[in-house]
Amino acid sequence: LAAAGLEPWEERHPPVTNDGFRGAMRHLAGAVSIVTAGLGTERNGLTATSVVSLSADPPTVLVCVNRSASAWPLLVRHAHFGINVLAASQQPVADRFAGRNGEKGEARFAGARWIQLASGAPILADALVAFDCELEERIQRHSHDILIGRVQALHGAGGTGGAPGTGDAPGIDPLLYWRGAYGAIRPA
Repeated sequence: LAAAGLEPWEERHPPVTNDGFRGAMRHLAGAVSIVTAGLGTERNGLTATSVVSLSADPPTVLVCVNRSASAWPLLVRHAHFGINVLAASQQPVADRFAGRNGEKGEARFAGARWIQLASGAPILADALVAFDCELEERIQRHSHDILIGRVQALHGAGGTGGAPGTGDAPGIDPLLYWRGAYGAIRPA
């Protein structure tokens, strides 16, 4: 029996397809981050929206990475990574790391200033906020790896910039990705 106020499931709904799922996920807005790995000139990275907080105690994040991504081997081999949350003004960086203009590997790092923190992973110096992570666990699921990272250091708002510990970066909005396009937050 259906619960009060709930309509019963009707069997005529079509099964979920890959394209249907991807279309539905386009309605989920996400902050745009650059996930980086490597040392020296052996470094690579990718644009990601699948980044979330896992725990505050200890500080832990997770990111989902397709195993076919060019940065994936370095993420696994070096066992560290940076998550660089982009500001709305940094769309060109997101495009470079998404490979939209054909850049690959080390070429994606051109035109920006990069630093290293505790793990040695590349950190974007002017990221809205950056998380320097040690790879704690890798879980393989379907086409992707779920990378769980223990945060070793912070940089930017909430770390060493903005109002320390608050996450405040006055006047700086994060870059968002929604329905196949970049955007920024507007007050409701």
